[in-house]
Amino acid sequence: MAQTDTSDERTTASGGAVPTGPVGGARAWLVWAVAVGGYFLAMLHRNGLGVAALEAQARFDAGPALLSLLPMLQLLVYVLLQVPAGLLADRLGPRYTLVMGMVAMMVGSCLFALAPGIGTAVAGRFLVGVGDALVFLNVIRLAALWFPRSRYALISGLTGVVGGTGQVASAAPLAWALDGIGWVAAFLSTAALTALMALLMLLVVRDRPAGAAGRSTVADPIPVWAALKEALRTRGPLIGMAHHAAVMAPFTMMMVLWGYPFLVGGLGLPEGTAALTLTALAAGGLWLAPFAGVVIGRRPGVRGALALTLGTVLSLGWLLLVVWPGGPPVALGLTVMAASAVGQTLAPTVSFDFARDGIPASRTGVASGLVNMSGFTTAVVCTVAAGAVLQALPDEPESYQVAFVPMCVTTACATAVLYFFILRRSRA
Repeated sequence: MAQTDTSDERTTASGGAVPTGPVGGARAWLVWAVAVGGYFLAMLHRNGLGVAALEAQARFDAGPALLSLLPMLQLLVYVLLQVPAGLLADRLGPRYTLVMGMVAMMVGSCLFALAPGIGTAVAGRFLVGVGDALVFLNVIRLAALWFPRSRYALISGLTGVVGGTGQVASAAPLAWALDGIGWVAAFLSTAALTALMALLMLLVVRDRPAGAAGRSTVADPIPVWAALKEALRTRGPLIGMAHHAAVMAPFTMMMVLWGYPFLVGGLGLPEGTAALTLTALAAGGLWLAPFAGVVIGRRPGVRGALALTLGTVLSLGWLLLVVWPGGPPVALGLTVMAASAVGQTLAPTVSFDFARDGIPASRTGVASGLVNMSGFTTAVVCTVAAGAVLQALPDEPESYQVAFVPMCVTTACATAVLYFFILRRSRA
């Protein structure tokens, strides 16, 4: 089947290729760098509660169960707003949408810093989730508008690297600030930094290069339902959704909540070793994303093989993890977690590059939102399901095998969908 032309070239009657899209350059890299700096701050806000959990429990007089609702609420808001954020990106443009995200996180951080009780703290984290939801899609939206199509996978991969670096590294500065200047000053400082980033975005970021065709970031505007239908009946976004659910969700679940408990309670690692192992797994494969982005940019045909390989390896790995008699050995558990970490690292590079197939560059927001939503929805559902299972079962290593059955099933099903669309596409 012929694919809709969404590249940066159009073929003339004489057969020559005329470049019609952005060419990148220093200005494009500057715009992306400022925008991705906002994404790093979003990761700081998203993961900040982890290092502040014990102090928050004492400050708000909240038990562990109530406190655990804060990160889950924030992640749920992030998931639910992915499609609306994509629509906003397509209609309002990345610049102002990014600024709105920064302002929402700034206000949320201020509320969280000054909250007299758990109610205000919840409102603050809700606003942080709203702002977080508006950032990532607009960073890669800018990549579609400022860089050639062949660079999109690379920029998506580099964006994921910045996010992963923020996920790994951002906790330490906040922990030092909490210890050195206290709760209120630490979170107000992050709010002030976010306000400065919003101002920098207003000054530097533009929706498209100067001289680009048209004054609007929206080409051929279509109604909301038409935009959703366009994305959901196009193979590229559908493959991206299946891939994100299959390869991004497993390690996200482990990083959000269950990785550390599994390493300690399921595999029997000492607490210090488990913490170091989880950090090393999250950071170790980050370099793979830009490498894969360069390869995909030059040879887009490798995407299908890479997607199927990742999905198959993770499906088999998680199956072994949940069916191994007497509980998985340490080597198997660490191998599956390492493969899952690689999958999470490569997910933005592959998934969002697929999402651009068959969709005009100016309408990628909705497709990207659906892709992001598929992965994070899977992660949230499986995280909650694992918690419910662990709550019902005895505190034994084998309980984690039962708790991870939902993730095993969703990974296998998403991989099956990948096989259907990719093999069907290659035969068409």
